[in-house]
Amino acid sequence: MGSKAAERKAMYGSGKKYWQKLGADVKRDRWLYLLLLPGLVYFIIFKYLPMFGIVIAFENYVPFSGVLHSQWVGLKWFKYFFNFPSWITYLTNTLILSLMNIVFYFPAPIILALLLNEMQSLRYKKILQTLLYVPHFISIVIVVSITFVMFGTSGIVYKLTEQLLGHPINYMGSPDTFRWMIIGQTIWKETGWGTIIFLAALTNVDTQLYEAAMVDGAGRLRRLWHITLPAIRSTIVLMLILRMGSVLDTGYDHLILMANALNRKVSQTLDVFVYQQGIQSGQFSYASAIGLMKSVVSVTLVVLSNKIAHAMGEQGLY
Repeated sequence: MGSKAAERKAMYGSGKKYWQKLGADVKRDRWLYLLLLPGLVYFIIFKYLPMFGIVIAFENYVPFSGVLHSQWVGLKWFKYFFNFPSWITYLTNTLILSLMNIVFYFPAPIILALLLNEMQSLRYKKILQTLLYVPHFISIVIVVSITFVMFGTSGIVYKLTEQLLGHPINYMGSPDTFRWMIIGQTIWKETGWGTIIFLAALTNVDTQLYEAAMVDGAGRLRRLWHITLPAIRSTIVLMLILRMGSVLDTGYDHLILMANALNRKVSQTLDVFVYQQGIQSGQFSYASAIGLMKSVVSVTLVVLSNKIAHAMGEQGLY
């Protein structure tokens, strides 16, 4: 922080001179700041102002009494959660699913972007990119419906498995296959869309480096390992840091649609629990307390990941 302040002081000076130069910069780039305004207003209205509602995590919130007049109970709901016998199960299911997301889903857009970058035909590359982007715009309800049609007891995959193995596999009801189904759906739906950032980073790679490597006799894999990957390493680190901020976010809608009585022991995560307590049971303070704990853990993980990135010589998030 000190070095950044020194750089800012060296660039703008201090005191009145600083504000004059800053004002001149804003005036020069006024159209860019105008484009920034809608996004800034959005975050203020929908992200920062609602933070006032965090206070209900420390209250026995009653909608008719309002936030300011509900009974203050301090850390009651936090203690109540940790005294809940099954909280370990909810946390374990969340962490396992998040770890599988990081291990299997996070590298998928990187690998796909590298493969697309190696395509020589620009026409086929653009067609393929368009086809890969389409699943992102399909509702998760449709994705789950397609999964039921293919993997359900009357689906083609279910019947094909029965013919090949001699016995069926209940993909939709088995706890052993539930998490893999969730990860598979996420990879199919979001991998193509996730390549956008990495493809943008790949456009900044100097083509002269490839030409020089080819002259030196480097093959495609060596060029990939020594030129392409180092060029997008900072982007990968940045996206990984951001991913750490959503480690405890598994998405309740996706899991609720896939959950049933047979796979319930692995489908119950913190997001599902918050939905059940807050929306279905009307315990708004209890649900807010759990959400607040998740947010604190997420911010902590982002800060720690950023420090580790700095220690490894990367620029990090900030």
